[in-house]
Amino acid sequence: MARIGIVAIQGDYQAHAKGLERLGLGCTFVRRPPDIDGTQGIILPGGESTTHLKIMKEEGLFDALKEFAGRGGALFGTCAGAILLARDVRGPRQESLGLLDISILRNGYGRQLASDVHTGPTKLRNEPLEMVFIRAPIIESIGEKVEVLAEDGGHPVLVRQANILASTFHPELTADPFVHQYFLNMLAQR
Repeated sequence: MARIGIVAIQGDYQAHAKGLERLGLGCTFVRRPPDIDGTQGIILPGGESTTHLKIMKEEGLFDALKEFAGRGGALFGTCAGAILLARDVRGPRQESLGLLDISILRNGYGRQLASDVHTGPTKLRNEPLEMVFIRAPIIESIGEKVEVLAEDGGHPVLVRQANILASTFHPELTADPFVHQYFLNMLAQR
């Protein structure tokens, strides 16, 4: 059984832990590089990407996560986590891990008041997927090796590139474990 880590420095990492519990899995909270040891997959939760970035740099997680991905470890970023994974970040520009070949616009849908819940199709199953958007980023462009798994309003909202999965919405805030299960399936396929 895969051992999953959740970056637990800011944001609603507890909601991801509960999502994994619904699937019968425990998790490890990742706050420092040694916490990564023995994990096969790591979730980067939502929150404030600049705060995540600052703490990740201070604690040595920034380089440790890049090394983890380079060794084939799987990463799943939601909202701010997707921003941290992106190759190019705008609105304003900021440093990122640069592991996912997408260009992303921070707070693309506007302020907190513009947060909303949508339901839409995905390429992964027949039933629609509930998507909770909170100050969500917009994926503006994708590289040729990035697969779009779901869209909303003409924008990719769930994408995958090899061992990297990213969503601009918060699947951990729904009762549907589907996206977390998909991430676990990615690990099983590797």
